[in-house]
Amino acid sequence: MTVNMWNHPATQANLEILRKRGVKVVEPGTGYLACGMTGAGRLADNEAIVAAALETLGASQDLNGETVLITAGPTREKIDPVRFLTNRSSGRMGYALVEAALRRGARVLLVSGPTSLTPPGAAELTQVQSAEEMRDAVLKLLPQASIVIKTAAVSDYRPKVTAGQKIKRKGPMTLELEATPDILKELSSKRTSQIVVGFAAETDNVLENARQKLVSKNLDAIVVNDVSREGVGFDSERNAVTIITRDEVVEVPETTKWEVAQRVLDQVVRIRQQRKTPVKA
Repeated sequence: MTVNMWNHPATQANLEILRKRGVKVVEPGTGYLACGMTGAGRLADNEAIVAAALETLGASQDLNGETVLITAGPTREKIDPVRFLTNRSSGRMGYALVEAALRRGARVLLVSGPTSLTPPGAAELTQVQSAEEMRDAVLKLLPQASIVIKTAAVSDYRPKVTAGQKIKRKGPMTLELEATPDILKELSSKRTSQIVVGFAAETDNVLENARQKLVSKNLDAIVVNDVSREGVGFDSERNAVTIITRDEVVEVPETTKWEVAQRVLDQVVRIRQQRKTPVKA
């Protein structure tokens, strides 16, 4: 349908009647439509339809009632109007977590850096470019979240000065950098009761570095992978990770990022259950 048909008061009134009668409505996707307009009216993504069907059929809904804030993708730090610093993150791991959390009944808030991926239609998307924009979005959404999973590969550095005009090639050039905000550490210091899970991409002393981050950033769990390995991690549909919590180390051998997402969420559910279980005297 066209966006005007979808937004028409008669359509919306009828949909509201159906919802009150218990009908599960999968809303249309948004984008360029056959009529030439842009907006809601496209057939919903397959993932959204499948997730709604699984929920209706009673598939595992162990995150029902939770609001999960997930960051995904890289950030871009501008050098001048046409150049930027970035990294190899594709966003696939974060988007797999978004889909998995939706299927398990969660409301999902997605803060995404620039990727070529199409986010699941049921996720509430905030698109950002820079580390500063991601920080602002995450801190704004944090009070709504009960679980935070930070998969985004945020740039550690940005140019100290961004040129207003394209820098011309005139031989060697020195680029002075400054550190970007440590979003994970800051949100952990501002959280109240949220479960916070971080991701770490390492190339050496993988487990030791991850354990240090778990403690220094006050996390409930950290997911670490060795990005020096070929065929997993960046630019791949597959991954191999170690999930480290305060009391457990879980090895996830090479598998799909979808399966890694499920194992991460299994740990989140376990941590939540531990918090709700009274400690015996």
